[in-house]
Amino acid sequence: MKVLVTGASGMLGAATAAALVRRGDSVTVLQRRTAGLDLDEVRADIADAEAVRAAVAGHDAVIHLAAKVDFSGPWSDYERINIDGTRHIIDACRRAGVARLVHVSSPSVAHAGRALVGAPAGPADPAGARGPYARSKAVGEQLALRANSPDLAVVAVRPHLVWGPGDQQLVARIVARARQRRLVLVGSGAALVDSTFVTNAVDALLAALDRCPGAAGRALVVSNGEPRPVAELMNGICAAAGVAGPTRSVPAALAVAAGTVVEQIWAWRFGRRSAPPEPPLTRFLAEQLATAHWFDQRETRQLLDWSPRVGLDEGLAELARSFEPAPGRMLKPQETSER
Repeated sequence: MKVLVTGASGMLGAATAAALVRRGDSVTVLQRRTAGLDLDEVRADIADAEAVRAAVAGHDAVIHLAAKVDFSGPWSDYERINIDGTRHIIDACRRAGVARLVHVSSPSVAHAGRALVGAPAGPADPAGARGPYARSKAVGEQLALRANSPDLAVVAVRPHLVWGPGDQQLVARIVARARQRRLVLVGSGAALVDSTFVTNAVDALLAALDRCPGAAGRALVVSNGEPRPVAELMNGICAAAGVAGPTRSVPAALAVAAGTVVEQIWAWRFGRRSAPPEPPLTRFLAEQLATAHWFDQRETRQLLDWSPRVGLDEGLAELARSFEPAPGRMLKPQETSER
């Protein structure tokens, strides 16, 4: 197939584009900054309707990953990228006669702050979703699934907490805070959470592309299917990076309250900035760290004929190898002490 991948400057987008090429598909990538891939590349804003139409033209399928994923920023930015950008992708697919659209969403679109234990992929709920990212992604997913038709098969895939070598979201944030001795647990750290190693997420997106007609109109959660306590997952990532894990904890109720206050302060101080500094805590983050969230994978695996091939412990070992210095490179003193 001729496939357009949006958001290929991120870890998951880049890995997805590379996997498509390896299996023989013709791939074009679209994002604002260069992805550093040896592929046909369109550098454009997903909110630019004309640029999106031009990029989509001539393709058989689109995998739409481009999104604003930050914890804070003006709502207008989330709306422009996660909602309007999705609307432009849908319109371009219809105009170009694209047959398949894999819309990459998030389990947070159906998470209202309560524990999710073996939960199905509930409907996207913008009113109940926590934070501007989750709310805007919920609206975007609704738009995408409503566009499903006999001419355009649409499936929404919700990878849960994707991580792996090169991850600048989960792994980079945990490691940076650990190095600054600012990494803490919310509550006891015993809440069970599932996550997704990047290889498994890529496999699932390719399976969704191949089986899009049979899964059309559905939202499917993807994860490793190996829920672990939050503290164990954090410590595993820290150990892979050679840094000390969290040694302190904050009561969950206090963390949620503090996150709510921090959000209000950030909105007052940085509300108009497109790229505000990352807040130390938000209500969404506190709730994610304090409550269980893992999902029933049976429908996903059946519809996509997919299952994870890299286990959590194997993924952590691969992550650890990515932190090892290249042959001949000397460690800096602080790196030596941390390892």
